[in-house]
Amino acid sequence: MAEVGLTTTIPVEVILAAGETPVDLNNIFITDPDPQALVNQAELDGYPRNACGWVKGIYAAALRRGIKRMVAVTQGDCTQTHALMETLQAAGVEIIPFAYPYDRDRQLLGAQIERFMDHLGVDEDQVHQVREKLRPVRELIGRIDELTWKEGKVTGAENHYYQVCCSDFNGNVETFFQEAQQFYQQARQRPARHPPIRLGFMGVPPIITDLYKFIESRGAPIVYNETQRQFTMIDSLDEDLVTQYQRYTYPYDVFGRIADVNRQVKLRRLDGVIHYTQTFCFRQIEDLLIRPRVNCPVLSLEGDRPGPLDARNKLRLEAFVEMLHMRGRQPS
Repeated sequence: MAEVGLTTTIPVEVILAAGETPVDLNNIFITDPDPQALVNQAELDGYPRNACGWVKGIYAAALRRGIKRMVAVTQGDCTQTHALMETLQAAGVEIIPFAYPYDRDRQLLGAQIERFMDHLGVDEDQVHQVREKLRPVRELIGRIDELTWKEGKVTGAENHYYQVCCSDFNGNVETFFQEAQQFYQQARQRPARHPPIRLGFMGVPPIITDLYKFIESRGAPIVYNETQRQFTMIDSLDEDLVTQYQRYTYPYDVFGRIADVNRQVKLRRLDGVIHYTQTFCFRQIEDLLIRPRVNCPVLSLEGDRPGPLDARNKLRLEAFVEMLHMRGRQPS
């Protein structure tokens, strides 16, 4: 089976139906033993300092991995994807474009999915069979998520990992399913935790490598990962394929994302939300829309290159947690 690289979550059912192996290059980059070396390689090849760290990492990871075909989301993801596509195309990578219509137009989205299926030579029946195969996997990750916020038996980092893996299922659905089943059975046996402060994480998965560990050590675990949870498609398992990717909030307007976050703020009883943005990303501008509209205190956090938290962001996180503790101690 040939590998097909991904720059973000796309209808992975189509790739699997074609008998190909999906590879989320974000995950390959950030789990590399030295992800900073990949960023450095992209800059040596000519990528500017003020380009997104994720884009540079994806570029170098694709070349190191020897990716021959890649699905690039030209609308609904990073504004720098076009240049990423072109530099990889110049290096001999076949680019398969995919676009999410900004207004969630069903006809346009359906046309994109049909075009994608035609490109890989699969039909609706084949894709539907894969969707049904993925259902128990997605449901299991949903149960792991419930162990996170209902019982405190799963950490924010573990929650992040199993959800983010739903972009490509680590390239092997059966193996990933077995891994998740084993983890779920072990996690169920853990004692329940009921921390005084419960945090949510909003935004793209962080390039910062120790964020979850640090915030957990301060007694304020993350019990909700916004974008990662969307990768699981847990809210649309009973819908058709087009509706499933219509309801996937990340590629569309920020107001739909805010509404989704506010539902989870209420459901999970969140005390605060960390809004993470990537340096040089257009989504930093959306922070001015998010902060006044999310129904709990919001801390804006920015990351640039892969690595641990710096001293400044550690202080900001500690101050945020302390502020939430003080709010909780105030008489109602």
